[in-house]
Amino acid sequence: MTPELPSRKKARRRTRRRSIVLVSAAVIVALLATTLVAFVISLPDDLAIGRLSQKSNVYATRSDGTPQLLASFYDQNRVEVASDAISPFVKDAATSAEDPGFYDHGGVDIWGTVSGLVSTLVTGTARGGSSITQQYVKNVLVQKCETLADEAKRASCYDTATETSPDRKLKEMSLAIGLEKKSSKADILRQYLNITGFGGSVYGIESAANYYFNTTAAALTLPQAASLVAIVNNPVKFQLDKPESATNGAATGYADNKERRDYILGEMLKHKKISTADHDAAIASPITPTITEPSTGCQSAAGSAYFCDLVLRTLRNDPAFGADRATRLANFRLGGYNVYTTLDLDLQAAAETTMTENVPKSFEDWDVGGVISSVGVGTGRVLAMTQNKDYTQDPAVAAANPNATGINFNTDSDQGGSKGFQTGSTYKVFTLAEWLKEGNSLADSVSSRQRSDWGVFQDSCNGPQEYGTSFDPNNDASYENGSYYSALQSTISSINTGFIGMAKKLDLCGIRKTAEAFGVHRADGDPLQQGAASVLGTNEIAPLTMAAAYAGIANQGTTCSPILIDRIVGPDGAEIPAPTSTCTQSVSPDVAAAMAYAMHRVMTSGTGTASNRATDPEVPMIGKTGTTDENKDTWMAGASTKVATVVGVVTVSGAGQDQRDTYFDNGQAATARHRMWPDMMSVANEKFGGDEFPEPPRSMTR
Repeated sequence: MTPELPSRKKARRRTRRRSIVLVSAAVIVALLATTLVAFVISLPDDLAIGRLSQKSNVYATRSDGTPQLLASFYDQNRVEVASDAISPFVKDAATSAEDPGFYDHGGVDIWGTVSGLVSTLVTGTARGGSSITQQYVKNVLVQKCETLADEAKRASCYDTATETSPDRKLKEMSLAIGLEKKSSKADILRQYLNITGFGGSVYGIESAANYYFNTTAAALTLPQAASLVAIVNNPVKFQLDKPESATNGAATGYADNKERRDYILGEMLKHKKISTADHDAAIASPITPTITEPSTGCQSAAGSAYFCDLVLRTLRNDPAFGADRATRLANFRLGGYNVYTTLDLDLQAAAETTMTENVPKSFEDWDVGGVISSVGVGTGRVLAMTQNKDYTQDPAVAAANPNATGINFNTDSDQGGSKGFQTGSTYKVFTLAEWLKEGNSLADSVSSRQRSDWGVFQDSCNGPQEYGTSFDPNNDASYENGSYYSALQSTISSINTGFIGMAKKLDLCGIRKTAEAFGVHRADGDPLQQGAASVLGTNEIAPLTMAAAYAGIANQGTTCSPILIDRIVGPDGAEIPAPTSTCTQSVSPDVAAAMAYAMHRVMTSGTGTASNRATDPEVPMIGKTGTTDENKDTWMAGASTKVATVVGVVTVSGAGQDQRDTYFDNGQAATARHRMWPDMMSVANEKFGGDEFPEPPRSMTR
């Protein structure tokens, strides 16, 4: 017998030692597993599952009643879907790659978890072994952090939920076991696929399918499903939206993702989820992502962006979203709301088109602004809003590009707007209202001679106001410098001295209060000025405010505050009360009828005739023009019994230009208002019609 060589003896001894070590390791792992299970079962196992962060959507409504998306908002781009809206390929890919024993264990792959736990203890680095249920639990705990309003608390919560420690792992195991006791496997898998991240701000399988392949979770092909599930393993490494990547880009056929995808396809074949033929065809299939960016933020709403911005600001101040600002912001971050706005897409299209045609985004040596606001009469619903700038909320873009701004020219400063604009003679209607309220008639005349010695005006709030030689308002034309004009004549021709003469017989404080009764206020939040000059429109007011006031005149003296939202549907499908319009009687119906009588004459035989004759179809309309000193701002404001519209060409900042001496491509700047207003009201009249205005009492017209 040949003696055994010493080297062979040593090899046999090493093999025996390795076997002993392996057996011992298996025994240790088994003991650890048994002990671990007993320990984990003793831990709290009730996982409170809150709602997931989702997209919020803002819609307008088409003429046929169907919604049209204006913009979406999210911290996490997620759309939750039901189990039957997820392709079986996705479910099989996820279980085969991430948790082959998913349908057999009670929430924890104990052998994989113990191995991972031992590795974590030894190396300090987290290793695999987590079941799909455990991964879902971890994601739920991270999502809970998103509900915290305080940023520091949110960061601390996130650190705790993701720390590399045995304590965190054991807690996840306990919660996973508890979850499996009360939830079906199908529902756990559905929730896992809805919550998990797919790179960047893309969360959930539906949004991943939309973003990476421009399809739905239900319609994903086998190779597409495997590619998306591959991303879950390491989103930064495997995501498909970096075509320039050297290792996972278009030039390499997205090699990193393909390697992981093909591994998953192999696991699906191994676990008999797909046939060999399907496997081979999928392996041969190239990865061809179709990146489809979601419409996010108000900039995606194009010409409706400033309306969209106002909607967001309204939502963030609405108590329906939380008792305080921090809570509202946290709720809004979680999202899941569908907001259906008042915007009328036909009127809005007309507004955007006519603005583009008539007012440039920028003009040499003039910070020019163009504004349009339309409001429903009797409802307060904002139907259209646009301006002549590109929307941005990036200060650097706004500073460098004169065509862009984040300021909404149509609204108050605390609504993201400017400090307002002088309204010129459009403000005179409030003096007219006070004139009629005090028992005067449209036929009554006042001293209207142009002069600089207007003397003392009554002011019941601040005491009598005396004006010396520095107050000498002029009229637009020399032929308007007669000694006496009636209130009706002064309104039709917008005679400045006629309205100063009316104010001289009234109470300046009363005129201010009547304007306030129509919801009129300064855009900067300061009280309305009530001096004699203010009668001619020196207060800076937002165009939307004036549109609502003119709607109040057309609504028989009842003014309804502007609203932007018709319906809000929460993430659970239940309706949330939307902010409502408050309607108040500003003046009596008789006074409103007399105002409308005079303002209708403005349109048929006065300063508004250019707008009136260009509007088709014709319905009864009221209106008033306005021009500020040196023709820096020009306005046309008016209404039918259905829609009120204010348009203006204004100086946003700086010295401005005389609009009568300035020409745009489409004509004189001063007459742009008479091109835009008819464009708007022609669409409004065609769509909504218009009724006759009530006849005023004879005592108010004679």
